This record gives sequence, structure tokens and C-alpha cells, in this order.
Amino acid sequence: MNLQFLSNTTLFRGLQTDEIRSVLTCMNAQEKSYRKGEVLCRAGESVSSMGMILSGSVNIVVNYYWGGSNIFGHIGPGELFAESYAAIPGRELLADVIADEPTEVLFLPFLRLTETCAQSCPFHNRVIHNLLQIMARKNLHLSVRMMHTASRSIRNRLLSYLSEQAVQNGSSQFTIPFSRQQLADYLGVDRSALSNELSKMQRDGLITYKRNQFALTEKVPELFSLETKI
Repeated sequence: MNLQFLSNTTLFRGLQTDEIRSVLTCMNAQEKSYRKGEVLCRAGESVSSMGMILSGSVNIVVNYYWGGSNIFGHIGPGELFAESYAAIPGRELLADVIADEPTEVLFLPFLRLTETCAQSCPFHNRVIHNLLQIMARKNLHLSVRMMHTASRSIRNRLLSYLSEQAVQNGSSQFTIPFSRQQLADYLGVDRSALSNELSKMQRDGLITYKRNQFALTEKVPELFSLETKI
């Protein structure tokens, strides 16, 4: 177990390596390895442990009743998955968790973490505090995404997202963390339609961009302004 790696993750932030070792023992944490394409957790199952990626990565894949599937999320080293489901005993997963490459995962029993430690150790409480912050950030992220996808038009979804990025960066010029396909998936639109709309927005003088670098102009988008007022 790479305790130094764990000390740099958000969940174990503020803990020394010996304190992390104590918490893992207290929780009865288990490390497992998976091959690319192997299913870690399957939709319809319930889980009692949340997973942390130690190496590799996994995809959160939603399978539809009529066939087909979509990658809802990608989880990399140091990040958690299934923590919300593990917090609710018996709650069934709505998606599969599939290894995107050879992956090592640390499974942490949720109730063993949230129950009061027999030694009442302060570093155990610190992990709980860190976990609450992680879950709160994910909830905020989902709320922001819902805000961006509330509009029916691709242009207004883009305007909402780009406006939020400008505010976050404190500048009308910024770099977004998504490729075109990732941005299309995030906003729930077709990639070609997204690219076409970006070109139209640039011709209309609303934005300029090159790859994932964007700049907003001072021109007020009329459709966005109208929908906001409504």
C-alpha cells in the first residue's frame, strides 16, 4: 500500500502516513486489482463500501433499457466512487463501474468509517470531515451541471457553461478542462451540433476560441438574455 500516495488524496488530506495506516486497519480496508473491461460493481447491486482508485481508472457506464449505453463519468487515481450508494444500505446502483485500464482499487466500508472510532482518534474524525467535503463538492457539481443543461438550446447551454467558467477564472479569457467530445457529453448534446454552434457563436461575435481556449466578448447574447428574464 502506497501510504504516501494516500496522504496526497483529498480523503486523507491532513493525515500522516502512520495515521492513515491506523484508519485503514480500523476500517478493514481491502485492496483489489482489475483487468481492463472488468466490472467492479454492476447496476442493480447494492454496495457497502466506497472505492478509491489507487492506479488506473474506471468508467461509470449507464445501460439503457432499449439497448445502448453512455459513459456518465470517469474516475481516476485518488478519486472516489459509489460513496453515496454505500451511505444508503440496500440502495441499488444505477450504473456499472468498469475498469478502463488495469486498475487497483481500495475499498473502504462506509459504515466502518462513519461509526465512532473505539479510540475516538482525531485523525479518524478528520477523514469523516474530508469525506463530507468530497460529497458536498460532488453535489454542487451536479447542481451546476443541471443549471447548464436546463435550457433546450445548445447555444444557451454553452453560454451558461462558458459564463460560469469566466466567473470561476475571474477573466473573460480562460481554458476549459474538456475536449469537444467531453464538453458535448457534459452538456448532453451531439458533438457535431456543439461544434457547429460554437462556430456560429464565433461568427456572431459572442466568443472567440481555439481548441479549449475561449474568450468572451462584450456583446450581449439576445436569446440568452431573453430566456434568463423569463
